[in-house]
Amino acid sequence: MADEQVHDPLNFMRNLWGNMGFSLPGMVAPTFDIDELDKRIKDMKAVEGWLRMNLSMLQMTIQGLEMQRTTVSTVQAMGQMASNAAKSMAPESGGATAQPEASAFSEAAMWPWQMMQQMREQLQQTAEAAAAQAASEEKPAGKSARKAKSGG
Repeated sequence: MADEQVHDPLNFMRNLWGNMGFSLPGMVAPTFDIDELDKRIKDMKAVEGWLRMNLSMLQMTIQGLEMQRTTVSTVQAMGQMASNAAKSMAPESGGATAQPEASAFSEAAMWPWQMMQQMREQLQQTAEAAAAQAASEEKPAGKSARKAKSGG
């Protein structure tokens, strides 16, 4: 048996590390025990899985924050557009009766109302134009009908 220890190259390393009087950290000290190596591999794979899970959670969090940033900037842009539309639709008034500026969020909340107001005004203008056109077409037709009655 002593002869086997002499010819075993790993025995020299075991004796060298074991006789130092202190243990080195697991990553520095080489181990020659297959079971210990399997345990370390298993532990490292568990850490790798945990890190991958945390990485995917971090990526999802980043994507969520990017979507939130895009949504907020879109709402702000819509609020700005609604504010500009409200200013262009509002009658020019003196500075004394001007209302205080509304916040961007309240302006963004008002855009559907302002859009409906614009649509109502356009429909009203279209209806007035159609009524005026119908009235102008009816006048000449009415005169020719009267001429036909009196002439016939």
